[in-house]
Amino acid sequence: MEIRELLEQTDKLPNVPEVVRQLIQQLNNPAADYGEIAEKVAQDQTLSLKILRLVNSAHFGLRRKVSSIDEAVVMLGMVRLKTLVIASGIAGSVKEVEGLDLKKFWSESFRVAALSKWFAERDTEVDPDIAFTAGLIHNIGRLLLHLSQPTRAQEIQATIDNSSCSRCDAEIEHLGFTAPEAGQALLDMWSFPKELGIAVRQHKQATSFEEPSALAAVVNLACVVNSAIRNQDNLETLQGSFPQDVATLAGISADTADNLDEALNLESGLDGLAD
Repeated sequence: MEIRELLEQTDKLPNVPEVVRQLIQQLNNPAADYGEIAEKVAQDQTLSLKILRLVNSAHFGLRRKVSSIDEAVVMLGMVRLKTLVIASGIAGSVKEVEGLDLKKFWSESFRVAALSKWFAERDTEVDPDIAFTAGLIHNIGRLLLHLSQPTRAQEIQATIDNSSCSRCDAEIEHLGFTAPEAGQALLDMWSFPKELGIAVRQHKQATSFEEPSALAAVVNLACVVNSAIRNQDNLETLQGSFPQDVATLAGISADTADNLDEALNLESGLDGLAD
């Protein structure tokens, strides 16, 4: 099988709103017209309602109710608004997937996103906002696989459950390529920034590429902590398995590894965007 066969099934692909695609493409543009972006967001009623609902939740603790996207821009700042728009648009693009617990999938995706941002804010040259986006979509290839090839996706899971092989090895056995590779192809098709596609492809084996991505390394570390949370590992176990070579690639200092208790207790606060 080839990746293009997945991408040709256009009726099964996630339907990401155009405003989200445009916004992600402008993430690295310091000259972006923020007023124009806010106007586009306001024209998408579904996105607007989700964002306003979240902005007015206890998570943000604002002193007064925000009633418009323009107000949200003023109260939150554009960087935070971009994060909410991206999260809402991507998480809301799919409502039901055969063989995949979507609530759990997005809950973990948001946690990896929050952890990626947390790591990027510590001694790295990776933009925390971009790190959040990369963390959120790091598993988009697996979602694509379940949407377009649900039977094979479940066969892959069965292989993993019944043997000691890794997910990547099981995917190559059943497909001839990995979900991260499919994820990069999907993001390229959507015209997302190249660095996001590269990070998605490299994040599981961040140090094994000729031109390794620091962004992918940040996402890899976030996945390590997310796995520890999923397995209910304690701090000592996490520190013992923390990949220092990946941390070095990401630009993370040894001090950060000594303070992983904060990461273990980090909450994304954005799960409601997937509803």
